[in-house]
Amino acid sequence: MRLPIDELLPEILHHLRAGSHLVLEAPPGAGKTTRVPPALLDLDAREVLVLEPRRLAARLAARYVATERGEAVGETVGYQVRFEEVAGPRTRLRFLTEGVLTRRMLRDPDLERVACVVLDEFHERHLEGDLALALLRRLQRTRRPDLKIVVMSATLDAAPIAEYLAGEGEPALPVLRSTGRQHALAIEYTPHSAAPMEEQVAAALERLSAREVGGHVLVFLPGSFEIRRAQNACAALGRRHGWQVVPLFGDQSPEEQDRAVAPCSQTKIILSTNVAESSITIEGVNAVIDSGLARVASHSPWSGLPALQVVRISQASANQRAGRAGRTGPGRAIRLYPQEDFVRRPAQDVPQIQREDLTPTALLLQAMNMDLASLDWLDAPPAAAIEQAQELLRQLGATGGTAREMARYPLHPRLGRLLVEARRRGVARDGCAVAALLSAGERLPARAPHASRSDLLVLMEAEWSAYAARLFRQLGGAGVRATAGAAARAADNEDALLLSILTAFPDRVARRRQGAELQLASGTAAQQAPNSTVTDADFFVAVEAEDRKDRKAPLVRLASAIEPAWLLDLFPERIREVSTLEWNRGGERVEAVTSLMFDEIAIETRRSLPDAEQAGIFLAHKAVEAGLGRFADLDEITAFQSRVCFAAQHGPVAELDAAAVEAALAHLATGLKSFAELESASRGGGRCRAEGR
Repeated sequence: MRLPIDELLPEILHHLRAGSHLVLEAPPGAGKTTRVPPALLDLDAREVLVLEPRRLAARLAARYVATERGEAVGETVGYQVRFEEVAGPRTRLRFLTEGVLTRRMLRDPDLERVACVVLDEFHERHLEGDLALALLRRLQRTRRPDLKIVVMSATLDAAPIAEYLAGEGEPALPVLRSTGRQHALAIEYTPHSAAPMEEQVAAALERLSAREVGGHVLVFLPGSFEIRRAQNACAALGRRHGWQVVPLFGDQSPEEQDRAVAPCSQTKIILSTNVAESSITIEGVNAVIDSGLARVASHSPWSGLPALQVVRISQASANQRAGRAGRTGPGRAIRLYPQEDFVRRPAQDVPQIQREDLTPTALLLQAMNMDLASLDWLDAPPAAAIEQAQELLRQLGATGGTAREMARYPLHPRLGRLLVEARRRGVARDGCAVAALLSAGERLPARAPHASRSDLLVLMEAEWSAYAARLFRQLGGAGVRATAGAAARAADNEDALLLSILTAFPDRVARRRQGAELQLASGTAAQQAPNSTVTDADFFVAVEAEDRKDRKAPLVRLASAIEPAWLLDLFPERIREVSTLEWNRGGERVEAVTSLMFDEIAIETRRSLPDAEQAGIFLAHKAVEAGLGRFADLDEITAFQSRVCFAAQHGPVAELDAAAVEAALAHLATGLKSFAELESASRGGGRCRAEGR
């Protein structure tokens, strides 16, 4: 079957034989993902790598191209995504997710066996895609001038990319454009509704059914939670019309994803996240229902771990979604929001590099002997974000061999550090379990089963989600011999695991003040969640917490106990001794307090006799706060001040103001430590008269 992009293939090859860069604009349905990469195999006998923004797109593209060549996936055409690779010795065309390329460059920095790299759907502007482009451009301008780079996009303005690839002072690269294969598309809007999202989806399906669906329906929802609710809400409707209602999201197994996108004679209602927004066409879809929302990559400001945040999509993404209905014939799109809402949305999404945690990127670059600030980016990351990333890596001890070992794991550097430490301490299996549970975002039940030294130990013993179990296996946990059973974990192994957790969250140390009130190492206050099982420990790590508008302090959801001695052993450079004077309110006396501090938390405190002079000044200040009438006759003081004031008006005598009175009191209090001693000295009165005060 001919596709619009086919007419452009000879010109694409001509440009790449003459030069090293190409920017291609092609709308959805043009065929760029499945036709351009195999055509590039004619350029060179070496490999062609195609970077896709999502795992599903990489798998489906590889399968489609292999089928068109009459081969099975893993022969000439293969794919590689996180924890999964289908390829063989004859594979020359590989579809990869963006992060896989940067990790490949850790062990193969020159990409010697690669002739060309294609960055597909670059308009999505993932952080890993921006990093891949910057690294490839740097490689091309240094050790691999023969490397070809192709950037393909559907909706992004291609001119800035062409200028970036050409370099400063050089003429911009030509941008090739292809027509699309978009059939007539009717777009409908929906008045604002306060009804739950799943009910709005069901109502939109009823609207479609009244006009005879005639093909599959692709429903875009923010995440798997909303998909499950919609699946339940639409079950009866599906049975009534003979529809098959299937979910499609990133954390499904490949088999489950295949079931959602496979050809089917029965009408399918595909409830999908934005994994189906771009790249491969799902055959037979002629209607789209768009919630206008997506869960986009973000990060927890507390743990730093990847998180998802529900946001309103841009106009470009909304148009991408609607266009899925017109790929193979006339289509219809129902947007579950009014037209004025669409008009107010931003034209494009903000690139991830402007809003994401840069620590994982900083670690990869450090393992390559580079850094964030020195790399030439298409859009430079914020300076503050660079500083934060570098500081966290410093606290994690990500230097030398430790940094390179951490970078081996396709995880956030915190979890990479946890795995490195757990392996060193002989609890690799438990470390894999904790990393998997945190990556999967597992939460404690509303009612804690029992008290524990760590909420993570409780999660390890609870029922895991299928996603967490899959991550555990992929991290290699299932292949590591257990050091002890979960129910009978040896105390030393438990300590080793909790120490490993501490190394991953050294900036999240907390101390209990009273009850659920906590103080963080930064000095700020926090609250412990009611269902946290760490109820006896005074010191622990706030592994996960969240800021909430209805709370004055962050809510710590996951805690893991530590021993103060561990801080002394692991972070001696962050320990300092501080001596202060404190007021013992009950005993009404001054005490010298010497504290061993970890950042702003006192991990050990001792009390001693204060310096006589400093104690006197402190005691006098407290006496003034308590009221001088307790220690002297106020009428006498006032009369004496009046006489001094009169004398000051007629001679070289300074007035006796409140500060002078307090100074005299401090002189009287020198060597004293309590109100009782000061009262006794005041009653004697001899010292004041003797000093002529």
